[in-house]
Amino acid sequence: MINFGYSIAPTRVVNLDNCDFDKLQQLERIVPSFKRCINCGACTATCSAQQFTHFNIRKIKSLFQEAQYEKLAKELDKCMLCGKCTLVCPRGLNLRPIIMNMRKILNTK
Repeated sequence: MINFGYSIAPTRVVNLDNCDFDKLQQLERIVPSFKRCINCGACTATCSAQQFTHFNIRKIKSLFQEAQYEKLAKELDKCMLCGKCTLVCPRGLNLRPIIMNMRKILNTK
């Protein structure tokens, strides 16, 4: 058999039954518009930070909703808060307060 250099990645399973969703509920109380996001990807496509790093706003939202906070802190620091994502959002989300409040919530443990 020819080895093409590909391998099967190990499965990544998140057990949501063991996750603590207090921080997610806290963010939804502070910024209720967080619930309106439909994960369309327009914010990620126009992101200035994404052009220079492996930054993905959709990934941040997913990590926060799945309570994967240890990976999230590093990702949030990449956001430059430029506001381009807000301009293209079809749901009219202002992502700056969402990102800033995520940072605040993660720093208060």
